[in-house]
Amino acid sequence: MSDGQIPLPSQTTQQAVRDYYGKVLSSSADLKTSACCLAEAMPPYIAALLANIHPEVKDRFYGCGSPIPPAVGGATVLDLGCGSGRDCYTLSQLVGPAGRVIGLDMTEEQLAVARRHQAWHAERFGHANVEFRQGYIEDLAGAGIADHSIDLVVSNCVLNLSPDKPRLFAEIFRVLKPGGELYFSDVFADRRIPRALAEDPVLLGECLGGAIYLEDFRRLLAQVGCADARVIASGPLAVNNRELEARTGNIRFFSNTVRAFKLPLEDRCEDYGQVATYLGSIAECPHYFDLDDHHHFVSGKPMLVCGNTADMLRGSRYAAHFQVMGEKTRHYGLFDCAPSLGTTAAPVGGACC
Repeated sequence: MSDGQIPLPSQTTQQAVRDYYGKVLSSSADLKTSACCLAEAMPPYIAALLANIHPEVKDRFYGCGSPIPPAVGGATVLDLGCGSGRDCYTLSQLVGPAGRVIGLDMTEEQLAVARRHQAWHAERFGHANVEFRQGYIEDLAGAGIADHSIDLVVSNCVLNLSPDKPRLFAEIFRVLKPGGELYFSDVFADRRIPRALAEDPVLLGECLGGAIYLEDFRRLLAQVGCADARVIASGPLAVNNRELEARTGNIRFFSNTVRAFKLPLEDRCEDYGQVATYLGSIAECPHYFDLDDHHHFVSGKPMLVCGNTADMLRGSRYAAHFQVMGEKTRHYGLFDCAPSLGTTAAPVGGACC
């Protein structure tokens, strides 16, 4: 558009999603597949926080992972497709009174549940730092989210629902601060979803019709300047619905939790002889810290890292928790790496192992 405005997504697609989550589903028990369910082991400290969340909020949860990273104290967090607010209220406890959580969703019925229990959670937590806004995840400007204003963007099995993913990721990286982080769980596929399936309201609502093709995800991030995304956890998804399995055929679905930083990284892992040591100072991770599925930092143990990993640790909110030695003054070629998205498909960026 010539005026620079971000056009709203397909009205038909958005209405189908809104109806599915606002009218068809009344709780997670109404889901027809196992795609929108927790496929990743939840860290014990996060599981403990769920006891402080209202039962109705938890009952209307439709996530596929646990996209809440550690070390978020005092951060400003944006939850895309927040639904009834379960992850927002979990994050509220972690960011503390100095932090802020913004939940964005387009579904009135879901937001009504989230807002109904704001005072209840504020009293329980001892602080009120959560707000909910109605809007489209592809139009964060329309929801009042300014440039470079967010430390962390999270999302739980929602980005697949967007019919305009190029604008979605462009908006995410617009609002992130330099060094900010996108951390999300979602459904991925090993190929592009055929149009007939992508437009089916049930498959779309069950997070299968809009599943993100792995290679297209790599290309989308490259377009917004992100050359290296990292997988935290990955696992195959079973549809567990014979009728829908027959329709989706040989398409393989995965639940991936991914992190990506707003940093000027290289598109391959290069070796500069750098070493990183985790200081053990993150309260939730006293003994080790997992940057991704192949960077397991044991507290106090030096580890050889590529240039991208060194930049992630130095240029993000994790900088205070690591000692990184070495500069990019001498180059030794490619870092010994075998990047992956947690599947046998081609990788995203140049994550090293």
